[in-house]
Amino acid sequence: MIIPKGTIVAVADGEILNLFRNSGDEATPQLSALSDAPVASGNAGAGGRHASSASNPDDSQQAEDGFAAGIAAMLNSQVLDGKIDALIVVAAPRTLGELRKHWHKALSAVLIGEIAKDLTGHSVADVERILAAA
Repeated sequence: MIIPKGTIVAVADGEILNLFRNSGDEATPQLSALSDAPVASGNAGAGGRHASSASNPDDSQQAEDGFAAGIAAMLNSQVLDGKIDALIVVAAPRTLGELRKHWHKALSAVLIGEIAKDLTGHSVADVERILAAA
């Protein structure tokens, strides 16, 4: 994957968000960690769910969905404020699906790639390698 210099890379799962900026060139990413951005996780998860005992997610799943919605809200805000010009999201598959439900049109316009993989526990070198290979 070609990763322009300055691209923000968000690596997330249902509990953790790590933000990086590519300070390397397009072909060989060099990710620098950014300070933690505040994520409000009080948002409800998927809005299309109906209450029934068979379809209600458990509390931990609701918390993970709420965290993903909070990540999307924070990223949407940063894009709308002009702080993010290019974005790649690497997230656990379920988290990525929840994030997509909350993307703003402006975020979709700067989103240059998505990788459905949980890399939150991996080293920065592993993330760089997987991005370069994608």
